[in-house]
Amino acid sequence: MEIAFYTAAIVAVAATMRVITCANAVHALLYLITSLLAVAVVFYALGAPFAAALEVIVYAGAIMVLFVFVVMMLNFNAETTQRERSWLAPRLWAGPGVLGLVLLGVVAVALGGVESGAHIDGTPLNAREIGMQMFGPYVLVVELAAFVLLAALVVAAHLGREERPPDHVKTAREGRNARKS
Repeated sequence: MEIAFYTAAIVAVAATMRVITCANAVHALLYLITSLLAVAVVFYALGAPFAAALEVIVYAGAIMVLFVFVVMMLNFNAETTQRERSWLAPRLWAGPGVLGLVLLGVVAVALGGVESGAHIDGTPLNAREIGMQMFGPYVLVVELAAFVLLAALVVAAHLGREERPPDHVKTAREGRNARKS
């Protein structure tokens, strides 16, 4: 199982580095999803299939849905449509594709139980044990992670809002403009 763990960890680190260094948001998202899938494989390799399933469903799935909503909210014109077509170039999908294939190979070897030492031989954790650990000795870490996610939500809402004057300022400006003309 060590081979699966270390391979998935290397893929996670490589994909996360590309998330940080990638200038294009779509490419960074692809690498982020690859990184999250690699972390799920790490969880699975450590004997926590429930945590791995949650990682895939909640994080990788939720991020995809969130990104779709953000793209739907954007105002597209001809320039953005042309830019999106350039994102579909096969050379841009090579990095996440190769990392994804490595993860797929790790999962296939781990699930296949090949006698090379890469099969799962530990006892799996169940949801109760994970919950007891998360809300037992690690409750402070879980709460801090929740606060960080809340802070990220507030910052994203603040940065994404459109600067508009309040209604009473807008009506006063319109009244002054009407008197001037």
